[in-house]
Amino acid sequence: MDDQEHDIIGGIDGLVAEERTLRDRGGRDPGLTAEEQKRLRTVEVRLDQCWDLLRQRRALSEFGEDPSQARVRPADEVEGYRG
Repeated sequence: MDDQEHDIIGGIDGLVAEERTLRDRGGRDPGLTAEEQKRLRTVEVRLDQCWDLLRQRRALSEFGEDPSQARVRPADEVEGYRG
């Protein structure tokens, strides 16, 4: 794992922790504020982008390409993927 991949994983860890905090808070009365709901959605999208970037880097590396060529894709592109 190179430094950039390590940084991406660290970012994912931080976003996952924030997502858990928001979801825990949202499960209690009175729930999330409008601002917190917006932040949760932003965190979810950013997580999807980070995971996509990590997958791109690993695929490029696996096939002998330069993983630094991977780029963060727009939210609407990443959110449009089907599992």
